[in-house]
Amino acid sequence: MNLISHLLQRALRLDPPLTRDLLVQRDLRVPMPDGVVLLADRWAPRAGGDGLPVALLRSPYGRSGLRGAGMARPLAERGFQVLMQSVRGTFGADGVFEPFRRERDDGLATLDWVMEQPWFGDSIVLTGTSYLGYAQWAMADQLPPEVKAMVPVLTESALTLEFLRADGLSLETPFQWGVMTARQERRGALGDLLTQGRRRRRALLTLPLARSDVVAAGRRVDYVQDILTEDRESERWAGIDHRHRVAGTTVPVSTLAGWYDIFLPGQLEDFQILQDAGRPARLTVGPWTHLTADGTPIKEAVEFGLAHARGERPAERGAVRLYVMGEEAWRDFDRWPPRGYPARRFHLRPGGALSADVSADSPPDRYRYDPADPTPAVGGVRMVRGSGRADNTGLEARPDVLTYTTPVLEQDVEVIGEVTAEIWFRSSLPWADVFVRLCDVDPRGRSHNVCDGLVGLTGADELTCAEVRLWATAHRFGRGHRIRVQISSGAFPRYARNTGTGEPHGTASTLRAADQEVHHDATHPSAIVLPVRDTSLSERSS
Repeated sequence: MNLISHLLQRALRLDPPLTRDLLVQRDLRVPMPDGVVLLADRWAPRAGGDGLPVALLRSPYGRSGLRGAGMARPLAERGFQVLMQSVRGTFGADGVFEPFRRERDDGLATLDWVMEQPWFGDSIVLTGTSYLGYAQWAMADQLPPEVKAMVPVLTESALTLEFLRADGLSLETPFQWGVMTARQERRGALGDLLTQGRRRRRALLTLPLARSDVVAAGRRVDYVQDILTEDRESERWAGIDHRHRVAGTTVPVSTLAGWYDIFLPGQLEDFQILQDAGRPARLTVGPWTHLTADGTPIKEAVEFGLAHARGERPAERGAVRLYVMGEEAWRDFDRWPPRGYPARRFHLRPGGALSADVSADSPPDRYRYDPADPTPAVGGVRMVRGSGRADNTGLEARPDVLTYTTPVLEQDVEVIGEVTAEIWFRSSLPWADVFVRLCDVDPRGRSHNVCDGLVGLTGADELTCAEVRLWATAHRFGRGHRIRVQISSGAFPRYARNTGTGEPHGTASTLRAADQEVHHDATHPSAIVLPVRDTSLSERSS
């Protein structure tokens, strides 16, 4: 067996393969209706591969090396024949790569082509992570009956639109992705990827940001420019939002998400649409970032996808399977968000306290935010080393971070569902951001982030209630631990710096520091709102 595949399977803890003897047909030509030809590789068992269910993966990242070994090979060794296709304009495929714009038409044309091939049997399963999952949603409401299941992983049906929020530009991830895809076919691209950290940070500190792509990639990158200059209602993004197709999906869907994944909010919304429409669907959420999922996605493609491709029922389990952090265990529920977790308010109080009680009268807490020394992103929802759960001790020692902490918990507090915060806030400038993070403080005093979110304000020089939507979570704060809330005005470079000037992100060239106030009195009861388990109710556990 291929050494890379062997190491990958050990790392991912996959079940033993059914076969290790594979046939790989390279550079199959897949014609599109407009004359463009896309390229694909077919992986199949050398003996008996024809007629097996087809796993289709449509990718902008290439088909060979680690890509093929990590995605196509494990599936082909476990009961599929796999077609791994390069999307338009990438890795030998004709045309121009216009991110997200051509995946519906090209995907549907590819399905038609697959069904005409002599090696095709009678079933197809769509699978893949991130962009490969988005490519599934792009055609989900017009699938032929030969498609039996979808397994979209760490993805959502609108994908890039979350980055374009007017009230908080997500900077690092789309910038990193745009530069990576612009350079990925150049010689030495892998080496660049391994050493780009310092160059990326220098680029993201560039003013104006419109020059950042040249600093990082040596040339203009259209996607980065569009992220910086085009709002989500512009014509540039027309047609890339496929949320309206989700309810029309007729095949069974198993969607896999991560508590620290960049696409979690949209992915949970996709599942809720399926759930509310009565579609056959299930959800799995693990303790993953976008880059750290274990072998669960491949196992799900094999166990769930193959079962449906063969007309069988997959193994019985709850519609929703969640990894409950803190407990460090998988649990099953019948829906998202689970029943039995009513909202409970934890109020910010004087002296850095956090309590169910509202403070009667107290002065605001203050800090100074300086975009020239931006509050850093530590762990959390990122696509870099050290993302996910991290020690926040250093971050919380900064003067531009406020913390509010409960007394030591006398019993476990289990939080599962959507998390929000209402922070009464005022700035010395009209433009400011409010970043809120929920943390678990262990008995040794170490603070680890659970979930967080940011909102950008205009008119912030008037006292206002900032409503912050944090990432959803499933976390058990153990007895002897404490619950902590952080308040700051940024998490750079995950989010773009708020320059304090109101200038557009792409052209802003001036940085202004601001004095911020967080209020927590009876008239302005700042709080984090947590879905806390009602111990009088119970959910089925796995």
